[in-house]
Amino acid sequence: MKRSRRGKAGEVFRRAKKSGLPPGTAVFVGEQKQEMIDISILQYSREHIEEMHTASVEDCMQLPKGVDITWINVNGIHDVKVVQALANFFGLHPLTTEDITNTHQRPKVEVFDEYILFVLKMLTYDEEKNTIENENVSLILGKNYVISFQERSGDVLDQLRQRIRSGKGKIRGAGADYLAYALMDGVVDGYFVALEKLGDHIEAIDDEILTAADTRHMNELHRLKREIVFLRKVIWPLRENASTIEKSASGLIDESTRPFLRDLYDHTIQIIDMVETYRDIIGGMHDTYLSSVSNRMNEVMKVLTIIGTIFIPLTFIAGIYGMNFEYMPELKWTWGYFGLLGVMTALGLIMLGIFKRRKWL
Repeated sequence: MKRSRRGKAGEVFRRAKKSGLPPGTAVFVGEQKQEMIDISILQYSREHIEEMHTASVEDCMQLPKGVDITWINVNGIHDVKVVQALANFFGLHPLTTEDITNTHQRPKVEVFDEYILFVLKMLTYDEEKNTIENENVSLILGKNYVISFQERSGDVLDQLRQRIRSGKGKIRGAGADYLAYALMDGVVDGYFVALEKLGDHIEAIDDEILTAADTRHMNELHRLKREIVFLRKVIWPLRENASTIEKSASGLIDESTRPFLRDLYDHTIQIIDMVETYRDIIGGMHDTYLSSVSNRMNEVMKVLTIIGTIFIPLTFIAGIYGMNFEYMPELKWTWGYFGLLGVMTALGLIMLGIFKRRKWL
């Protein structure tokens, strides 16, 4: 994403806070926020469902344990104490807690004995700025529960929540592994939406370049190139992660869920193809821009050259009669000035006719 120099300096400073600390120390790395952390709980089975909004850490600790599937969603990870308390209660490894609080974490999958950690990026498209915004999302898949950690409120998972509430599909009758898959699938589906809108913007810029290219288009192309580089860094590891978890021997992944994980892998391949296509299109647009600017310059130079060519003989004639010789017969002619102007005008028109006949104009 595009960042100012000030933002980059702040990012380096936040990363520097971890320097020298022992491995597994949870330190928030990301944009500092002041709002309160929002925790929501959704517990369901095939027969019933219960929801709790604005829950606390204590509410999470008091949840009944049984056959119900529990989804705990944490919006906001800047309060490390809350994340640490949940991690301690669910027995998460210190390195896992460290990864959750690092918003610049590379997408990855780590398989532990009691749980599986998924780290991925949630992408949304800002239509006002024509940029793709990203948010770090960490998922913890355990026995009969899933915990999702997001940077802020608002996500692309509302349709999944509606499916759970309405009981449509197989999600209410499936296990926590299917819920984790559904969460990742919802995030990946958001990639398609964001990339399609980015593609529309790229197409609009391409049309503008063909019509009238200017310097702002070059600046936008460079920004889009940086955006594509970021997307490749986000999506390529996701393909590997989907393949890794589908082939994992972890007992937390049921055999009935593995075909869906293979489908998730296929979706990541399609997204990678889209990103690579946009990368090629932007490269072609860069060449088109340079060609358009060069052609426009050539047109300008052609017009200036024609104008200069027309005035060369006219300047020659004017130079001859501008000499200060005493015996020049035409100087005494009454109509000499107007006659010479007529000759020069006729000569200019004849040259214009020749240029037009040769299709130089």
